[in-house]
Amino acid sequence: MGLLDTLREALGMRAEADATRRANPDDLFGMSTAYVTMEANLDYRSTGDAALCFSGVDSTEFTAAVRAIEDILAAGAEETGTAFDVQTDGKGYEWVVLHDDDPEDLVTSVHFAADELSERGFGSRLLAAAFAFERPDEDYTAYWLYSFRRGAYYPFVPDPDGKKERVERAEFKLETVLDGELEVEPEKEYWYPLWPDGGRHPWE
Repeated sequence: MGLLDTLREALGMRAEADATRRANPDDLFGMSTAYVTMEANLDYRSTGDAALCFSGVDSTEFTAAVRAIEDILAAGAEETGTAFDVQTDGKGYEWVVLHDDDPEDLVTSVHFAADELSERGFGSRLLAAAFAFERPDEDYTAYWLYSFRRGAYYPFVPDPDGKKERVERAEFKLETVLDGELEVEPEKEYWYPLWPDGGRHPWE
């Protein structure tokens, strides 16, 4: 099994029966309260970065859907201050990457992009949403990832040394504090790592 197949399987491209619950873009709004809990209880703060990962398809309808997302995000940028770009990573996955100091704006924008793809019939192409956080006393970036096929969140904290190892103590703490506020994936085999490809974030 190649890397591409492994990623597809781990993020939920197996049979529908393998899902724990039906994913819903509205689940993303759970992050609107979770980031407050993280700051109050764990001293984590948003880095100002979030992203939506999906697998593209060669069709005019899909291209039009992505263009519609870009157009609406661009139209709203002046009001919200949310900067964005659409890019492709080294594995061929597409990302809508968002930057805003207001976590509420990030959640709203990620939800909009996911909902737009779903409404246009491309919900099956959605893989994950990522929200990035940091603590002033740590040198790593912590993520909450949402798997669309699994319909659940899970924490991902890559070691900052670039060794493709995880800071498991941080992931455990995030799970302990946020489980119940977020729908946390109970099967850790699906806590799939999205390693950065030479940059700081998984989409880089």
